[in-house]
Amino acid sequence: MIVTIPMKNIPKLPQDLFQGVGDHVVVVDTGNYYPQQRDGRIDAIEKGLPESRWVEQQLHHPVIKAFNNIYAQHLMDLGRPAGTTGRIALPVAGDDKAAKAIVLRLVDELGFDGVDAGGLDESWRQQPGTPVYAADFNAEGVRRGLSQASGERKPEWRAAASSPAELAKPA
Repeated sequence: MIVTIPMKNIPKLPQDLFQGVGDHVVVVDTGNYYPQQRDGRIDAIEKGLPESRWVEQQLHHPVIKAFNNIYAQHLMDLGRPAGTTGRIALPVAGDDKAAKAIVLRLVDELGFDGVDAGGLDESWRQQPGTPVYAADFNAEGVRRGLSQASGERKPEWRAAASSPAELAKPA
């Protein structure tokens, strides 16, 4: 299952959406937190909780973070066969090794090199404002970008007084 909705709308999903669904069902979080442009302030994320960890808490189901750092058009148009020089790589973060392996295979089948980006608590390394966000790097470039990412969220990626809404009152 793929979760690709604005973060401000995730709490509006049915609380029992995954009730009775085993952890073997892989849920991929592709989203990004855009507080100033769309989502408003989400306090837990502003206080440092990785975005995908927050999503996992809202869904009450484990998630794998992937496909959030590539433009949709690039995902559609730029996949290439394995072994192609310059093939774009995508980071994949998550705690469940088996689920992460499934998503890494999917990334490969779509024409991209998957890079294991660590556990879900490391998924902040592929969020907006980090070196790998919307960069279309190869695998070496993704690994380098993940290692160079700063844990400090840049001002343009934090909620501000001009953010569109508080989470309790979405725009």
